[in-house]
Amino acid sequence: MLAEFVDSFDLAATLDAKFATIEREPKLTGDAKLDALVGAMAEYLAKQRRLGRVPSWVCDPARRLEEPWFTVTAPTDAMREFLTFSSPAEFSSRNIFTEERPLRRARGL
Repeated sequence: MLAEFVDSFDLAATLDAKFATIEREPKLTGDAKLDALVGAMAEYLAKQRRLGRVPSWVCDPARRLEEPWFTVTAPTDAMREFLTFSSPAEFSSRNIFTEERPLRRARGL
């Protein structure tokens, strides 16, 4: 579902249309990781695609995790260190540690 959202965002024809896909705050799910991830994704997309603005809802404290989340299965100490330094600020500021380009998608020709 999140991958489809990124695809829809990228397919929007204009910067305003792209912003419209992230402007309205989605309801909190009660899953702290998912709620934080959605905030990180919206902020990351807005900045990476140079929309010139970020939705205000991404600053909600409910969009941040209390404990670090390393988005790999059974992270080693070395992997934790790598993810800590490679994670984009939009993710690490929410205590989410992931790869350098977390929303990249494989594209067919």
